[in-house]
Parts: sequence; structure tokens; C-alpha cells
Amino acid sequence: MNTGIDLQGTFIQSVKDLGIPPGAAKAIWMPLPMILMLIGATVGVLVATWLERKISAAAQQRIGPEYQGPFGLLVPVADGLKLIFKEDIVPAQADRWLFTLGPVIVVIPVFLSFLIVPFGENIVITNVGMGVFLWIALSSIQPIGLLMAGYASNNKYALLGGLRAAAQSISYEIPLALSVLAIAMMSNSLSTVDIVNQQSNFGIFGWNIWRQPLGFIIFWIAALAECERLPFDLPEAEEELVAGYQTEYSGMKFGLFYLGSYINLILSSLLVAILYLGGWHFPIPVSLIGSLLGISETDPVLQVVTASLGITMTVLKAYLLVFLAILIRWTVPRVRIDQLLDLGWKFLLPVGLVNLLLTAALKLAFPVAFGG
Repeated sequence: MNTGIDLQGTFIQSVKDLGIPPGAAKAIWMPLPMILMLIGATVGVLVATWLERKISAAAQQRIGPEYQGPFGLLVPVADGLKLIFKEDIVPAQADRWLFTLGPVIVVIPVFLSFLIVPFGENIVITNVGMGVFLWIALSSIQPIGLLMAGYASNNKYALLGGLRAAAQSISYEIPLALSVLAIAMMSNSLSTVDIVNQQSNFGIFGWNIWRQPLGFIIFWIAALAECERLPFDLPEAEEELVAGYQTEYSGMKFGLFYLGSYINLILSSLLVAILYLGGWHFPIPVSLIGSLLGISETDPVLQVVTASLGITMTVLKAYLLVFLAILIRWTVPRVRIDQLLDLGWKFLLPVGLVNLLLTAALKLAFPVAFGG
């Protein structure tokens, strides 16, 4: 359902009504989406960190954070402040420029990927026609930063961690892209907004997870590997590599790796919600609810309520997947590096290709059901 809400147009018109020239109104608007994106992603990381601690404590029959604010909600803030004020140490034999640049290259592409994440019909920073392709391109930059961080540290454990991270990311990037390509084939578009709209017709039964169960499993496994979550956290396996490519990092540089890891987890969960779980759409179509209540879809109040609930629905779906990722961490043991690479190249890649061919065949055979 189209919410009919144009945030940019409404904001610019409101500013113009205050007597500010149109050019200045547009200039005021331009940085706002990026600022909101940074704030939203940072708050999302704080919530994910708190959830990780609480769920991990429950899995180990502990209480978890309790004293820092109500229910320990201020623990992530305390962690962030601690990292900000810690001394930033650069090893004497390290390459200072590459050592500093590594965490920056890791974090920036993850933040930029939020540009194509829609929370509603018109609630997206940029609705580009190649949105999914842009995300895949941005995510392929991250291994460069990880390898750079490991190499620049002049530490054998850090270098091994960086090499593992690069190998892992490259291995799982291809199955990830193949599963997304199957979704794009069904939706006839690479735009994330179009992909969500294509799932809007039949409520929960129109979501892509029913037509792409294999693609969903491939995407979720590859996303966990890209985020270096257990059982795929080999680049920083404590028993083998101390802390991997992060071994020599401290202070806010270490905090950037920490931030990038959790933002990547939230981004992956949001993309699963958008590609497979209907995005901002409800399990029951809003048009059906409106017709039962006798409310027109063009009613302004219904549009505002729908837009607000759409944002809530997207975030709830994403955090349900974050919850699942945290549970997997305490359920599944870590795999070996050879098992990790075998899973990517010998299983997920062939299965991803078969899934793509199967999707193409079903699209030709059943064009109505598979977006022909």
C-alpha cells in the first residue's frame, strides 16, 4: 500500500512556509537523511549490544546487565564512552596510515548501505533502480579494510585473521549475490522498494520466503558468515588468533570494528526482512483491514498510521532475526577454516546456482506466481 507520504516535499514546503527561500530549504533537507541514518544505526547498535548481553546471560542462566540504568540499558553507552576515552595505541612497527585507514574502510561501506534500506513506500533515503546491486558492491569493499588492518598491524595473528576474513568474505559473497539475484528475477527489479511492493498482494502468503525457501537459507547463512558471527567467527577465534585482525587495536579504532560488526548484523537482518519477509507490510494486508473498518486507503490518518506501523514492522522483523543470530551463537560450535570454505564453495555456491536456474524455470512455467 502506498502511504502517500512524501517526507522530503512536506519538509521543504514547511520550511518555505517559514519564509526561507526554496534553495535554502533544499540545502537544509540534504544532510538530514544522512544524520538520521547515522543516529538510527548507532541507536540500533546500542539496542543490539544490550540484547546480545541479555540473551547471552539467559542462555547461560545468568541475570546479565542490571545496575547500569533500568534493566542494564545503559551498559552499551558505558562501553562506548569507555572506548572513546581509552588510549589509542599504534604499534611501533605498524604501518600507521594503513593501520588507521583499516577500520574506516570497514565501517563506511556499512553505513552507506543504509541508503537503500526502505522503511516505507517513500521512507527511504534513495530509491535507486540498482539498490541491491549497490549494496553488493559496497559490501565487497569491506574485506579490503579487514586485510589492510591485519597487514598493517605487523603481527602474525592479526595478519592470519585478516587473511581469513578476506577469504571468508569472498567465499560467501557469491552465494549471497546468487540468492539476491533470484529475488530480483522474480521481482523484475533491483530496487528494494519494488521488491517489497511485489510482496504486498496476499499478506503473509505473498512474502518471498514461501517462493524462495532455499534462497532464504542461503542468504541467511551467507549473511552470518559476512558478519563473522558464530559459527563463522574464524577471523577472530580467541583460541587460535587472540583477537584476529583486531589484536593490536585499542580505543576508538577497536570501537569502529565493534560498531561495524553490529551495524552489519542489523543491516543484514533488515535486508532479510525486506527481501524475504515483506518489508514494511503486515501479515494481513492493510487494504483488507481498511475495508473491514470502512476506512478509505486515501484517508490521511490511515496513511500516517500505516507509515508509522510500517517502520515498526520492519524494525521488529529485523530484530527478530538479530535475536535468532544471537541464539545461534550459543547453540552452534565454531567450524574449522576448511569446513567454512567447503561450505561456501562446495555447497552454497552450487545450491545457489541450482536455486537460480529453478527460479528461472518456475518463472517461465508459472508466471503469475513467480513474477513473469
